[in-house]
Amino acid sequence: MEKDFYKTLGVDKSADAAEIKKAYRKLAMKLHPDQNKDDPKAEEQFKEINEAYDILKDDQKRAAFDQYGGAAFDGSMGGGGGGGHHRGGGGFSDIFEDMFGDAMGGRGGRGNAPTRGSDMQYNMDLSLEDAYEGKEAKIKIPVNDECDECDGSGAKQGTSAKHCSSCDGQGRVRQQQGFFTIERTCPTCHGEGSIIKDLCSKCSGSGRVRKSKTLKVNIPAGMESGRRIRLSGEGEAGIRGGERGDLYVMINVKPHKLFQREGANLYCRVPITVTRAALGGEIEVPTIKGTRATMKIPAGTQTSQQFRLRGKGMSILNSSAHGDMYINIFVETPVNLNKKQQELLKDLDKSMSEGKSAGNNSPESSGFFKKIREFWGD
Repeated sequence: MEKDFYKTLGVDKSADAAEIKKAYRKLAMKLHPDQNKDDPKAEEQFKEINEAYDILKDDQKRAAFDQYGGAAFDGSMGGGGGGGHHRGGGGFSDIFEDMFGDAMGGRGGRGNAPTRGSDMQYNMDLSLEDAYEGKEAKIKIPVNDECDECDGSGAKQGTSAKHCSSCDGQGRVRQQQGFFTIERTCPTCHGEGSIIKDLCSKCSGSGRVRKSKTLKVNIPAGMESGRRIRLSGEGEAGIRGGERGDLYVMINVKPHKLFQREGANLYCRVPITVTRAALGGEIEVPTIKGTRATMKIPAGTQTSQQFRLRGKGMSILNSSAHGDMYINIFVETPVNLNKKQQELLKDLDKSMSEGKSAGNNSPESSGFFKKIREFWGD
């Protein structure tokens, strides 16, 4: 009787691969012999659906079946047969791997495939001046580097790793346990896919050795805390010829004793004397470049007044522009006055309280105390 693999799986000839797999999966669960020990026909039916799926899941076999029918696989056309009735090495295990393959390490991955080296991170403290100017820094890092004795193979010079026969170089082995096929790491090669009998004396077979490496890092002007610089290929060496990882330099700009930074702007608290605040004039303030800037303050300047110096702030990353610097004024009350200074201040206070000057020299305090008198009803 001519076999109809589509009928066996219960799908139309126009069914796509997903529909065929879904139909097979449903039947495989239903007809597996371990689930039907009391049904002698179940095993034969299970063989038939495996054979059908084995043909229809393969595009070339399916095309041959569509053109020649079952004769394409029974040897009557002179081709290599090999179809027949079998439990199928591909069918049910393929479905199982689709369901559980990722959790068990995936399908077909070779244990001895090249593996990319790990990325590394280096934390760099930077002064505010260096963040403003930019700099070229040298850093020294410990890193797992390729062993120069064995060129990363892990094998003694003149020898090489041998193909693992237990897993056929796959690094994983399968074991049938009733309804399930269990895949696990090969116990012979420990997942490597190959076995090194004579280990390299320098790296003990790991293919990598611990080294200290000195690198140059170009810090651009305007760097801020939290930013990172990527040095491609300067991380740890890969395994079995895999590419190197990357090194990430994490920037931390340290607090400054004079300036506070907010983005590209700088803030500086500058104390001035009472007389300078009252009379006004010029004062010198520091800049992040290490120079001095001269600025004028008006007579009667008060504490917390703020003045802006354009372009005196931080460099802006990847730009020729600069932020601004803000001067926050703090009027300092004099302390440790001698007798003469005290007398002078008393005379000043008296003159400011008399006649037309009263209230004009200290408008805020005069206004405040006026409100108090009104509040008290005086």
